[in-house]
Amino acid sequence: MEVVAVILGGVLINNFIFMRYLGLCPFIGVSRQLETALGMSGAVIFVMTFASTVTAAFEQFILVPLGLEYLRTIAYILVIAAFVQLVEIFMKKTAPGLYRALGIYLPLITTNCAVLGVAMLNVRNSYGILMSTLNGLAGALGWSLAIIIFAGIRERWKLMDIPPVLEGFPLALVSTGLMSLAFLGFSGLFRNLVK
Repeated sequence: MEVVAVILGGVLINNFIFMRYLGLCPFIGVSRQLETALGMSGAVIFVMTFASTVTAAFEQFILVPLGLEYLRTIAYILVIAAFVQLVEIFMKKTAPGLYRALGIYLPLITTNCAVLGVAMLNVRNSYGILMSTLNGLAGALGWSLAIIIFAGIRERWKLMDIPPVLEGFPLALVSTGLMSLAFLGFSGLFRNLVK
């Protein structure tokens, strides 16, 4: 039952974008086109999932036994940076167009607060390595769901007559707020399952 709660919590109920407001910079910056949103989603899923696994193992086998918990943030950022470098190298070789389209937002996954946030939440919730991995995957899937839906909405804006005062960032914030309200409805569906 805890596995289902972690998955539903990460994807729908405690979504990093709509409920925790983490990872908004790449969410707004890369969601103009569905193609770049999909590419960033794949990168975030890889980094967030494997960074959760490695940081949980690092916490369990190195930081806690040696009494170095105060180095947690620095250690986690180093792990995340290493995974982002792997993603950058892979994308540069296999999808150079997508690599260029993502631009500065790809290396910024290193400082994406959603990636660091999931690692910190794993510690706060006392998750082991397996549950940390699952929580990282669920959080990444939730973040990806949010950016893909939002990219679809933003592509539709090109066909609409939008007042100049709302064009760009203001409309993005209003739309994100409305999507957040829609996702809030999921918390009532699973109230007894996810806390």
